[in-house]
Amino acid sequence: MQGGPSHMDTFDPKPELQRQDGQPLPDSFKVDDLSLQFMKATDGKLMGSTFPFKKYGQSGLEISDLFQNVARYADDLAVIRSCYHDSFIHGPALSLLHSGSILLGHPSAGSWVLYGLGSESENLPAYIVMTDGSIRISSSAYSSGFLPAIYQGTLVRTEGAPIQNLAPQFDATSQRTLLDQINRWNQRHLAERADDFRLSAQLANYELAFRMQTAAPELIDISKESTSTRERYGVDKEPTAKFGRMCLLARRMVERGVRFVQLYNSDWDGHGECGKNHWENAQKNDQPIAALLGDLKQRGMLESTLVVWAGEFGRTPVMQGNKGRDHNPYGFTVWLAGGGIRGGKVIGATDEFGFRAVEDKVHVHDLHATMLGLLGLQHEKLTYLFEGREQRLTDVGGDNNLVQRLLRA
Repeated sequence: MQGGPSHMDTFDPKPELQRQDGQPLPDSFKVDDLSLQFMKATDGKLMGSTFPFKKYGQSGLEISDLFQNVARYADDLAVIRSCYHDSFIHGPALSLLHSGSILLGHPSAGSWVLYGLGSESENLPAYIVMTDGSIRISSSAYSSGFLPAIYQGTLVRTEGAPIQNLAPQFDATSQRTLLDQINRWNQRHLAERADDFRLSAQLANYELAFRMQTAAPELIDISKESTSTRERYGVDKEPTAKFGRMCLLARRMVERGVRFVQLYNSDWDGHGECGKNHWENAQKNDQPIAALLGDLKQRGMLESTLVVWAGEFGRTPVMQGNKGRDHNPYGFTVWLAGGGIRGGKVIGATDEFGFRAVEDKVHVHDLHATMLGLLGLQHEKLTYLFEGREQRLTDVGGDNNLVQRLLRA
């Protein structure tokens, strides 16, 4: 959820914030150590959520009216209300969520997962990215960084040709002959440059592209999906059409062995009229996300598929400008479903207003360690030697004890 959804408007109810709506922060509430991008924490008055929270499922998990459809799967969600990091600017924050580092050139989480687990699909990229708009940090969001280029994510368009220049220019026999000759030249070139990962990736990509000319168009052709399925995802109506199609394609990709699928919905950057911004975004993706969870569950795929819902940070409980909220990386919410976790639970907490994570704090490195752990990877052992150091997604941090808590009933 690019832009930073407000946790106190979505999955982290704050009764005290509601009670003190319109009041200044109490003098006893110390915020001098909190840096925000466009305001001081003490500048604005407290602003409660305009969206009521209700209890859902047997677990009684509290979720706001923004996500009434997702709420039907409350007992499948593990809601982490105590995530945090230190960057209040979109670029570095997005980089942290994607690669575990604010520095460019580090591999994305999807690339690390692919490096650790490999591919299950012969005819499709193992790591696919889709978006309903632009991506603020461009291709670095799915970059392989210093890992071999074969682990790079592939941006797939959801309309028209899924990948540019994929359509064959010759008949299959002629194209195979041409490709074989190019491969012979490239192999000869590679033999003299064995450490050139870009060239080896290019060789693999030529072959994959040849196979994808049949597989990719079939992948995005949803015409054979049932009417009821299309209705559940909302692919034939606005405002759910675009993100609904992305979620439906994500399920089809998982079915076909794609290892890692990354979806972007934008833009949750509610500096002004945060409630209006969030309502419009939730209208686009609440139904599709719920449909994806239900579809995976009904097909018996949710247990083996980890679904992660996140933004790059949360937002402030104090008002900015015209009923807006500034960036807040000091406490925000991420939820997980599937992947063998036990749902219907809340992990951690922010303070009474939602400014800071205060209980069972979960840093981004801890979140990444948990994701890798649920996928069967030990984050401390998933390393790659670069610049004289065994690098990893979780840097020198990461506590995967959270995995055990997620697995326990």
